[in-house]
Amino acid sequence: MTNEIREMSWVEFDRRRKETDTVIIPTGAVEVYGTHLPMGADGIAAMGMARLVAEKTGALIAPMLEVADSSMILALPGTITVTPKLFEMYIDELMGDLTGYGFKKFLFITGHAASVSTIMYVANRYQRQYDCKWAQIDWWRFIQPLGKDIFTEEGIMCHGHAAEAGTSVMLYFRPDLVDMSKATRVEPKGGYPGIQVFRPLSEITTTGTVGNATVGTAEKGRAIVERALERICDYMKNEWGTVIRE
Repeated sequence: MTNEIREMSWVEFDRRRKETDTVIIPTGAVEVYGTHLPMGADGIAAMGMARLVAEKTGALIAPMLEVADSSMILALPGTITVTPKLFEMYIDELMGDLTGYGFKKFLFITGHAASVSTIMYVANRYQRQYDCKWAQIDWWRFIQPLGKDIFTEEGIMCHGHAAEAGTSVMLYFRPDLVDMSKATRVEPKGGYPGIQVFRPLSEITTTGTVGNATVGTAEKGRAIVERALERICDYMKNEWGTVIRE
């Protein structure tokens, strides 16, 4: 039985929406993600987690927004980007539709960091206007403190763009889309960590990877995904009263 709204008939959706007030909204991006990973990695990870959470909670999954503001990575070919305003409008109208269908709890699984603040802005407005609840999983930041005993590298070498963490998660969710023969280890060039400026990705790395992708494994990916799933379900149980399935 599917939990994805897009895969249901309207009759099935009408029945299922009466069984849960929780909907998961995964969002991703299409952008350069190293030479070894697909450009849709952010969305693949977000949807992968959304499916696992839905299986444990009975929540429904809204259609995923595949693209976001990736303008900071346009220096390398293949990236697809939309303006933050367009992304905001999409989230706004999607939440409007879902609220109209009776959903009261919204779990965003956000695979792209640039989308986090926009989602928060829209979700806060809906919380005020419609007395709904929401939570956001900023996926790649969310797993950082959970994987200290799982990953080999630390800091940016582990959690940088398409590095060990991202590679491991993709090896777990979609190994068929990963080419480890092209994985690279790239230390970022120059810059001042902690000071935010705009630097084209091509000035930082020539491969689209920032960090060490070569030590990524499916086993690490499985371990971090399982730990993240447990934490998300624990939150939903304790804060939203969600019944967790065994």
